[in-house]
Amino acid sequence: MPSERQLVLNVLHATVRMLGTVLGRNTEVVLHDLTRPEHSVLAIVNGHLSGRQVGSPILAGPRHDRGFDAVLHAALEKGSQAPVVIGNYPTLGHDGKAFRSATVVFRDAAGEPFASLCVNTDLSGIAAAQACLEQLLATAEEPAQPPAQTPDLEQLMTRIIDGALQDARARGVRFGKAQKLEAVRQMHDGGLFIVKGAVEKAAAALGVSRYTVYNYLEEIRNG
Repeated sequence: MPSERQLVLNVLHATVRMLGTVLGRNTEVVLHDLTRPEHSVLAIVNGHLSGRQVGSPILAGPRHDRGFDAVLHAALEKGSQAPVVIGNYPTLGHDGKAFRSATVVFRDAAGEPFASLCVNTDLSGIAAAQACLEQLLATAEEPAQPPAQTPDLEQLMTRIIDGALQDARARGVRFGKAQKLEAVRQMHDGGLFIVKGAVEKAAAALGVSRYTVYNYLEEIRNG
């Protein structure tokens, strides 16, 4: 008949396998045999997080592991058979990644600690997702800005004319016919001349007659 300890270990083996079917790859579950610290790992899921495997020593786990405190507490507290639980404490992976960990230490009928079940969750992906969500929420919580006032037609026409003149002047030292023709071309491409009165505005800006603007447009359309 299996010993009391072996029965508990059998249950914990099954527990590790079960948890491995539902936990993501960012959570490691480890079963230790505390009577063999040099080869304590009996079962492990997602050992890539700590680089451990079955047979790894107990000291190969995350840094700052308070699970050792649980083992010491269980060893020093004589006369109790209750498991010792230390939950939700920070640890560090050997690559510096932040973990959240929890440990339960099991004792036999004599109160001697003989097994521990440890869970270590890598928070790096969660932290990145949280930062992204916080940024999105911060953006969402910003007071709604009043919609930008749409420029009126007069302003839009002025923008097109001013932009065309600026670009055309940049093409030559002298603002002659070639530059004026180019300015009218840009005004045309900007849709200026679909607006009533645009020819007169363009002519005034160019310092030419409206008939000259019409001639430029004819030249542009005839290509």
